Amino acid sequence: MKWARHPRTRLILAVVATLVAIATFVARLSRVSPGNRKTITWSRNESPGKVPSASPFERSSGNNAASPPALPSPAASIPSVTNQASPAISDTPSHLIIPVVGVRPDQLRDTFSDARAEGRVHDAIDIPAPLGTPVVAAADGTIIKLFHSDRGGTTIYQLSTDSRFIFYYAHLDRYAEDLAEGHIARQGEIIAYVGDTGNAGAGNYHLHFSIAVVSDPKKYWQGVNINPYPLLKK
Repeated sequence: MKWARHPRTRLILAVVATLVAIATFVARLSRVSPGNRKTITWSRNESPGKVPSASPFERSSGNNAASPPALPSPAASIPSVTNQASPAISDTPSHLIIPVVGVRPDQLRDTFSDARAEGRVHDAIDIPAPLGTPVVAAADGTIIKLFHSDRGGTTIYQLSTDSRFIFYYAHLDRYAEDLAEGHIARQGEIIAYVGDTGNAGAGNYHLHFSIAVVSDPKKYWQGVNINPYPLLKK
């Protein structure tokens, strides 16, 4: 066709072809999701494990930019006694007696939260008494450990009859005669005598008494300490 050989006609045809090509390209782009990201879906009958998971920074509940996942505190993986939450009132032993003969409730002093060396908290109460004053079982329970330590000196660990609490007696001068591990001590029974062993300090005669809620009686040295003071004041 002769009209198609005219230079102006050829220019018009080239422009039209270019516009058609651009329109086709734009139409294809509109079918691709923004950012060239693909949406991955699966039915409830398929395991999500078969689908590649997004990175932690791409997982978001409706936000375009998700914050990095929080890392657990190093302290969360370290067992602690004093840092754990205090047990509920129902998780305390009842009907205790003062474990030092002759001491009245009004003579007790609450030293549970007092500071101690190395940044520690006392987590117990001190009951002053003369050297050799009888120490009695605060409740019925089994003597599960007789132990000598640098801090506590001569000590006793007693497990309550329901296996929920450990009664700890420390800085003792000596044990009662024939006291042995496995003995079931009755409330009020003499089990030891007041002293100043361990780090109590020479002449600082007193009983260090603590109560702990335990989850495993075999790990009697671990537990959540609770304050004996209000329990002995009743």
